[in-house]
Amino acid sequence: MTKPRNILFIMFDQLRFDYLGCAGHPHLDTPHIDWLASRSVRFARTYVQAPVCGASRMSFYTGRYISSHGATWNGIPLRVGEWTMGDHLREAGMDALLIGRTHMKVDSGGMQRLGLAPDSIIGARLAECGFDVMVRDDGLWASGPDGNYDDRHSPYNEYLREQGYEADNPWHDHANAGIDDDGDIASGWIYANANKPANIREEDSETPWLTREMIRFLDEGAPRRERPWMCHLSYIKPHWPYIVPAPYHDIYGSDSFMPVVRHPDELVDPNPIYAAFSGNVIGTAFKQDSVREAALGAYMGLIKQIDDQMGVLFNHLRASGQIDDTVIVITSDHGDYLGDHWLGEKDLFHDASVRVPMIIYDPSPQADATRGTVCDALVESIDLVPTFVEMAGGTPRDEWLEGRSLVPFVHGERPDGWRQYAISEYDYSITPMASQLGLSAKDARLFMVADDRWKFMHAEGGFPPMLFDLQNDPMELRDLGRDPAYGDAVAACYEKLFEWTRRCSQRTTISERQLVQRRGKTRRKGIVLGISDDEAADANAEILSRYRGKASKRHI
Repeated sequence: MTKPRNILFIMFDQLRFDYLGCAGHPHLDTPHIDWLASRSVRFARTYVQAPVCGASRMSFYTGRYISSHGATWNGIPLRVGEWTMGDHLREAGMDALLIGRTHMKVDSGGMQRLGLAPDSIIGARLAECGFDVMVRDDGLWASGPDGNYDDRHSPYNEYLREQGYEADNPWHDHANAGIDDDGDIASGWIYANANKPANIREEDSETPWLTREMIRFLDEGAPRRERPWMCHLSYIKPHWPYIVPAPYHDIYGSDSFMPVVRHPDELVDPNPIYAAFSGNVIGTAFKQDSVREAALGAYMGLIKQIDDQMGVLFNHLRASGQIDDTVIVITSDHGDYLGDHWLGEKDLFHDASVRVPMIIYDPSPQADATRGTVCDALVESIDLVPTFVEMAGGTPRDEWLEGRSLVPFVHGERPDGWRQYAISEYDYSITPMASQLGLSAKDARLFMVADDRWKFMHAEGGFPPMLFDLQNDPMELRDLGRDPAYGDAVAACYEKLFEWTRRCSQRTTISERQLVQRRGKTRRKGIVLGISDDEAADANAEILSRYRGKASKRHI
């Protein structure tokens, strides 16, 4: 292939697969992302490997399932020694940079055990998920009675203070809060405030700020780099708190909302796992139409702001001539229920939660035939690392990587033996729902299998499965997991899950090619078992050449 020079890997946080114009939303206007899709392949059936930020992102960044890399929840460190996107790309001759958010927690104990200094090049990369950091801001600067959610330094808060936003935490008091009629802070954490404009100039809010940081890199940092680069531009929005600055706060009202996807029967004799999540504080809140409508208006406004900023960025790439040698990828780490299925947030495996947008723009001539097309293959987030390695001109390390390159699809080919089902996992051992269900940390785990017909969920701890018929129930409203009439379908899904659990995922220090090359070679290095007598020895004279001849001296 003609190798593009650079890769721009854009991730939004909590962006649903169906909240873009190009994905069919009838009212949400996203002309700039839609323009990119018209020049790209849009992968319409992309699933993340976990429906929670940190675990999902670690799968994006390692190309491995969460049960392989072990970072199963927000704040659980990615262990020292795990190869990341940066490691793979640097081996292929491409730098890996970060502007924005990773939600990665450093394995400080592992680094200390191995004597790795945090301020060394290796230590810094291990502490930053394999990236060389241009700007890192994880975007959740919450604080409460027991301290801060994140004690890292916030470049965004520093910027706000420089612009005159006077507060201990301007991220909250200005970017994520409005003002009520009495002049008091109207926190974005409270859903009823979602229809208020955030108390910040729009150009100073999070999304435009990060876009400017990217443009600054393109103008100042990129021209000085000697090697091609992959830059991970990672936005916090449209993740909660649900609040957005003017003029985006009141663009969308109830007449532009898609109908809520839920049915009263979902709450009748529900699966215990589903009942625990739909009955938590977030699910309870989103059962109220007033909460859903307030949050949804802000959520759509945040997406509109994102799209406008993509217009700013794409225009800059066009004006500078960089659009013609830069691969651009747009995706998300998970979705948002927004009241669908009587749920809020993410957590479970309905499409609203685990299905995400995936758009890949490749400027090379090999991609001309697929521009503006939609691919219906089952894609997983772990496919991006091998895709980027191939685009960088390298060979994906199959001993580490569990995904497969999407380059053939982008170039108009369908690879042989493509996956027949997608997997997602969820370790919720740290949540109140695990306590409510009486589960040990070991048993608070869920697994999803999705294929062309079925969406299946297995729960450890002795709970029944969930099953949805995607052909006859595409909205996933009727759980068939406990219906004896669907026992064969449940068994078939369990067989797929069992096949997946038998994968070879931990033999990571040697490739299959090396293993095949070493087959039988030990006999030629002196391990010559199986020779029964002199006749057999004569037939193996060459490999026994160092073991035959006169003895030098008799000692017996």
